[in-house]
Amino acid sequence: MTCCTAKELTGRTLVTLMVLIMLALGMTACGDNTPSKKAKAAGEAVGDAIEATAESPLVLTASEAQAVMEFETRLKEYLALHRKLEATLPAVPKKATPEQVDKNQQALSALIRTARAGAKQGEFFTPDMQALVRRTLVVALAGPEGKKSKATITDENTNVANLKVNDRYPDEIPFATTPLQVLKTLPKLDEGLEYRFVGKRLVLMDTHANMIVDFTENVLP
Repeated sequence: MTCCTAKELTGRTLVTLMVLIMLALGMTACGDNTPSKKAKAAGEAVGDAIEATAESPLVLTASEAQAVMEFETRLKEYLALHRKLEATLPAVPKKATPEQVDKNQQALSALIRTARAGAKQGEFFTPDMQALVRRTLVVALAGPEGKKSKATITDENTNVANLKVNDRYPDEIPFATTPLQVLKTLPKLDEGLEYRFVGKRLVLMDTHANMIVDFTENVLP
């Protein structure tokens, strides 16, 4: 299989991906040479996929690059929904009390939960994306420095048997640190979203709503 690094996706693989995406979404319509909004969005998603993995030492296959691109697209869609719903709530004071922060989180999570009532585990972390996460973690946690990073994760980590999409992040679980060495191997997240380890699973967390957006199966080696 032809492979490429994230930084080298400007070659034949990227061109192929771009052509396929533009054809699928309809770059032009009835002779109109103006790119459609979907085509523009697809082009931006490809760029985000490349940038998201630019610091990763891994060599990505075309299918892995596609998985990252789809992950980034879903992140953008989620953040658009999040910001739209958050804008309907009263602003949190700069010197908010814990009670005010919690009230805002509860209100925002309720709105998101309603809007994403049909959300299921694996919509962000698709099988291909989970396979890539496993592979990146194997690389990131190898060697002496990798062992230290893993120890940092496991020392602060508590397993929870039942995780559910749209649920509140369990209050009993401390926020296990995600080492920089690991973060460099994963797609970058915008403010308000974070990666958290719960047991051997990786959780995508909405910190403003204090809720679980998605999570993987066991990926921590």
